[in-house]
Amino acid sequence: MPLFNQSIRRKIVGIALGLIVLMLVTSILSMVMSSQVGVLLDELTNRYIPAYGDLARANIRSLERSVALRRMVMMKMQEAPDEEAYAARLKEFEEADRRIEQETSDARSHINAIIDDTRTPSDNAALARIDAHIETAVSELRRGMNEEHARLLKQIDAKQMPEARGTLERLDVLRDQFNQRIDGIRGDMLKQVFASTSTVIGRQHQAIIISGIVTLLAAIVGFVFAMLVSSGITRPVRLLLAGTREVEAGRFDKPITVSTKDEIGELAAAFNRMVEQLRHNERIRETFGRYIDPKVVQGLIDRPEVAIDGQRRVMTIMFCDMSGFTSMSEGMTPRGLVKVMNHYFTVMSGPIRSNRGVIDKYIGDAVMAYWGPPFIDEDEPALLAGLAAIDMAEQVPALQRQLPDLLGIRAMPAPCDLRIGIATGEVLTGSIGSELMMSFTVMGDAVNLASRLEAVNKTYGTRILIAQATAEAIGTQLELREIDRLAVVGQTIPQPIFEVMARSGALTGAQASLRAHYAEGLAAYRACRFDEARAALNAALEAVPGDGPSRTLLGRIAQFETDPPDEGWDGAWRLEQK
Repeated sequence: MPLFNQSIRRKIVGIALGLIVLMLVTSILSMVMSSQVGVLLDELTNRYIPAYGDLARANIRSLERSVALRRMVMMKMQEAPDEEAYAARLKEFEEADRRIEQETSDARSHINAIIDDTRTPSDNAALARIDAHIETAVSELRRGMNEEHARLLKQIDAKQMPEARGTLERLDVLRDQFNQRIDGIRGDMLKQVFASTSTVIGRQHQAIIISGIVTLLAAIVGFVFAMLVSSGITRPVRLLLAGTREVEAGRFDKPITVSTKDEIGELAAAFNRMVEQLRHNERIRETFGRYIDPKVVQGLIDRPEVAIDGQRRVMTIMFCDMSGFTSMSEGMTPRGLVKVMNHYFTVMSGPIRSNRGVIDKYIGDAVMAYWGPPFIDEDEPALLAGLAAIDMAEQVPALQRQLPDLLGIRAMPAPCDLRIGIATGEVLTGSIGSELMMSFTVMGDAVNLASRLEAVNKTYGTRILIAQATAEAIGTQLELREIDRLAVVGQTIPQPIFEVMARSGALTGAQASLRAHYAEGLAAYRACRFDEARAALNAALEAVPGDGPSRTLLGRIAQFETDPPDEGWDGAWRLEQK
């Protein structure tokens, strides 16, 4: 009897200690969650909001600088120039210019502090893009402003007022472009502020919910412990009896819960060890049988719902190739060629992965990638592929500068560039290969079309060509230009193909003029009004000299003068026909 009472007393002490521990856990969790919420609030108030404020003030400083500049011009345009007032306005201009640099620099410092802080969750990729956009906007403003400002001062000193007014207008255009970019960046930053605010609110709710759950758990555990004490010795005995019956039936997956430290508890622990040994022996037999039977290998795949069965999905496929690779590789040593290709693949793979693409394979100097379910949502693949292609094209100038240094030569034996083809359509996805090695890949007409479009870039002198389905999916989210109606090898029905020119709203004046004139020329070309088409295409070349598609259509028009198209020609071009 004394031993039994001692056991019960220990159980009661255990209940009390358990409740105390749960109370401590609740307090610690509340403190930790409050601390996390405090860190998030601190980041929101000391980094996100100040960064947004710095960008807003940069817009204001840009306007202040423009006003100071106009006042400078007014001081000089007077019959008796007020040099003292001019010097004061110049000081205001320089101060506003310095403040633009300071505000944008402060904004970037806050953004980089958010990125570097590992304690808080943040969209580092989006913040890094905002940082890069700020740097680009300021650099382009600085480059354009310095040149035009110097020209304006010379014109003012030389009393060339008509020319000065023209320069002032160009400075206003640069200011407006800068303000538009900063407005866009502020919009992106505001999204991050809202996201951070949502995170703070979510963490607060989470702290409340967790505290409630832990408190409820403490009540439940206390009740359970009380029931265990009330049940006394009978419950372990019943569990032992039930466990013995399970073992007798050949089931070893239900161990007995050890709730006491007396003799019955020790007996229950010994029973559990026996069951664990029996279960271990059974597992050995089952595992050995599984590895003998190859059919069970499918169960070892991490994501069987994706890889086991082939599926038809709408995906966007990209092929990227380095132009001039063959001539470039002829004069290289194997080591130099491997070095160049590794660097090239590294540079080109970065934009694909950063835009959530999947690199399927490297084929010689070409890269095949795809976007689509189950990796991303169905409404995103085309846009992400287009953005990746733009990012890849932007890497070309730096790549052209880096390659000679990698090879230890002054200049490349042949210029290198990029050709990208993108197509969207239904493809077959799944694990394809042998029993020894398999690969998750895609197959279908869209894959073939993307490969053909990559090669068609050579015909038109373009970098990025996309199919009609891809263009329809992108819509106005990127700046596109219809190039031609084309039937590639293996197709009978021609379809429009488009060039990706830039991100939405990022076209230069020359590019916008090129697109407008080219559209006029293409319409006249399809209607066999070749004189009108030639005039429009020449105007396009005046906007952007060397435009490949314009030169290609002009060449066809010249060819049609000696070899007119067949009657009933639909204005489409078939690669097999010429």
